[in-house]
Amino acid sequence: MELIQNKVADSGLIVIDLAEFLPKEAVIGLDIKDFLFHGMVLREKEFREQLRGVDWQSYSGRFVAVHCSTDAIVPRWAFMLIATYLQPHALGIAAAQPQAYREQLALEAINAHPLESLQDAKVILKGCGDHSLSDAMYTRMSLRLLPVVKSLMYGEPCSTVPVFKKK
Repeated sequence: MELIQNKVADSGLIVIDLAEFLPKEAVIGLDIKDFLFHGMVLREKEFREQLRGVDWQSYSGRFVAVHCSTDAIVPRWAFMLIATYLQPHALGIAAAQPQAYREQLALEAINAHPLESLQDAKVILKGCGDHSLSDAMYTRMSLRLLPVVKSLMYGEPCSTVPVFKKK
């Protein structure tokens, strides 16, 4: 009986799945609208009272995206005040929509990823998967890899699109 040879494993191709850079912890939203009069007007005294009544422990171990889903004009100090309540509990805090904060965290992880092991490697950025990955993530990783790798491709080992090849 003839052995089956894994040509992909033997090719020396390194596949990077950008989904691995997404935060493992939950990114949840905190909508300031819920603390506004009729969802539109910030009344300072009532706002501060409502914030004092929040169970901030419920945000422990999570990334929190503070945002306002209405067209209300929210002063900057309101975001700052919420951050002071969240800071002892949350893993991280941003004034952003949850999806934007999730992407920001992924981009930070991409920036921090060591590339020494990829020197002159043939790299594929995985193109299929269950996660919704942004063009910004692919672009950021590509820009980091270009000075390092021998070649850069997009897709799967069985079907790649060449992007870059060092001359």
